[in-house]
Amino acid sequence: MKDVKVSSVTFSNDRPLVLIAGPCVIENRDMTWHIAESLVKMTTDLGIPLVFKASYDKANRTSVDSFRGPGLEKGLQILSEIKKQFSIPILTDVHTPKEVALASAVADIIQIPAFLMRQTDLVVSSAKTQSVLNVKKAQFVSSEEMNYVIQKIESVNNKNILLTERGTFFGYHNLVVDYRNLDVMKKTGYPVIFDATHSVQRPGAGDGKTVGNREFIPLLAKAAVSAGISGVFMEVHPEPDKGLSDAANMFPLDRLKSLLKLLLKIDRIVKNEEN
Repeated sequence: MKDVKVSSVTFSNDRPLVLIAGPCVIENRDMTWHIAESLVKMTTDLGIPLVFKASYDKANRTSVDSFRGPGLEKGLQILSEIKKQFSIPILTDVHTPKEVALASAVADIIQIPAFLMRQTDLVVSSAKTQSVLNVKKAQFVSSEEMNYVIQKIESVNNKNILLTERGTFFGYHNLVVDYRNLDVMKKTGYPVIFDATHSVQRPGAGDGKTVGNREFIPLLAKAAVSAGISGVFMEVHPEPDKGLSDAANMFPLDRLKSLLKLLLKIDRIVKNEEN
């Protein structure tokens, strides 16, 4: 098994669970700061390692009218301030090779979005920074096909890789989680993450936008953690229904702590049994 270290956080399928969490997109500085501050306090109380995530640009939108965020320069400035203030690792996603150098100067983890995991130029340029890469498994590929994106990253001597499951297309406007994918990806040796919020999406089902079934997030997250994974990825918001991106899929910030307590109990049971 390969451990991947990010600052003081270690990702490993055999070690305690890590939380990757934050808003879908940077809506404004104050909101993003509030979410980060709340997450830091919550995870410190629970003793769970935290990586803060937020996007400066949501380029993969259904509609041209969808909110995308503050953009590269302003968004990275906000993330840089949060990183410095709270001393926490930062994850953000990139969409073009031109963004990679600037994003990697701030982010500790560069995320390859699911729809872009086959874009060789984006994957390789990101890997060349020697940053940790979190690759979202595309909704349209099998877990076995993740080996090919791993090969692209390893081709430039980067073995700082995280693999994230986020559901698979099952007909129109629906995603299904096949939990066998977690085990298949674990066999690569790399840490596996479960995206509990994007996995409940119903892509394109909401009149030009993606909607979802937030009520299933706890169920899916508990099932994934029982498989013995490295971490859980969750998008959270103080008032999800008022969120400017993926509102139907974000988890309420005030309900997160109780869910994390359950996930930590499951994680400890599973990993104590395995060891």
